[in-house]
Amino acid sequence: MAITAEVPHEPFRLSMLWYDKRYRSNVIQILVLVGVLSFFGYLINNAANALAAQQKTFGFSFLFLPASYDINQTLIPYTSSDTHLRATIVGILNTGLVAIVGIFIATILGFILGVLRLSSNWLVSRLVYWYVEFTRNVPLLLQILFWHGIFINSFPHPRAYKDVEGSIFLTNRGIITPKPIMDDAIWFVVAALVAGIVGAVIYAQRARRKQESTGQISPVFRVGLGLVIGLPLVVYFVAGMPVSFDYPTFRGFNFRGGMTISPELAALTFALAIYTAAFISENVRAGILAVSHGQTEAAFALGLRPNRTMNLIIIPQALRVIIPPLTSQYLNLTKNSSLAIAIGYMDVVATLGGITLMQTGKELETNILLMAFYLSISLTISMLMNWYNRSIAFKER
Repeated sequence: MAITAEVPHEPFRLSMLWYDKRYRSNVIQILVLVGVLSFFGYLINNAANALAAQQKTFGFSFLFLPASYDINQTLIPYTSSDTHLRATIVGILNTGLVAIVGIFIATILGFILGVLRLSSNWLVSRLVYWYVEFTRNVPLLLQILFWHGIFINSFPHPRAYKDVEGSIFLTNRGIITPKPIMDDAIWFVVAALVAGIVGAVIYAQRARRKQESTGQISPVFRVGLGLVIGLPLVVYFVAGMPVSFDYPTFRGFNFRGGMTISPELAALTFALAIYTAAFISENVRAGILAVSHGQTEAAFALGLRPNRTMNLIIIPQALRVIIPPLTSQYLNLTKNSSLAIAIGYMDVVATLGGITLMQTGKELETNILLMAFYLSISLTISMLMNWYNRSIAFKER
């Protein structure tokens, strides 16, 4: 029979909180938490004392006061008699417009340039190389100012406008295009578009599973094109074409009617897109180079054409390397849009963090709202990209 000796229990001493590993980790976490809370408490107390010394109060009631300033680019109806809250919403929408359009253009351009950088054509490869090196090493603010100057000085005065197809006019006050006017029946077209996108995604997933199990390739592109474009077009004509257009006309000293894309919006979006595309192209190049060259040789040995090899073999594997840094570039583009104030584009920084701040004197409140907005949109982009990254990750069977 084995005899076990009991280990004598060491009595607790205060020094064990630091020297005993059973307690030390918990003590360090508590100390760090107390330090962080103390730091924020100091900041809050300091801010409260500063506000009291200036006889200011903390609150967000200023958002419901009249804004009393105009905004040159709006996606929703707005007048100077509206509240600061509505002016903030207009600025948020303007920021979102630049971010969404810029991300779309930068992604397409970046992928194209990333592939062309690896081209066997020496001239094409060198041109892309010099574009990337020049764009990445010139400050973004200078590029925004440069392209704004190009748009302002290259387009003529409204009286000497240049027209495209008789309905689009290029002037130094903006690009004037027909304005779509939508009836209530447009929601049927929107519903058809959403249904077409969902149907195309479901069909693509089933086609992929069918190809993996049987080897048969389904016409995913043609079917997806028919669902996403053909179905809404059919519904559009069946619903009686619920979209009409207000065409611009030149009267007096300027155009009347239509829709104006300001030179500030065009210059900012273009500058952000080409700047971010240079970084995305390098991410794409690195992702393609990360795929073993043996994959390409095996695909060619099976008789696959170069474009099919790129679409079916290289890009799906490269995406697992491209997506994580691509997320950072999307975040950078969204946050870099705050430089819009340099050329007078009224984004959320220019409205809430600019004119509203100066009129109300609510520095702390406006900056808190700005930080909350950029934090929210950054976390949303990260969440969506992380979800997509997990969906394309290798899955064990």
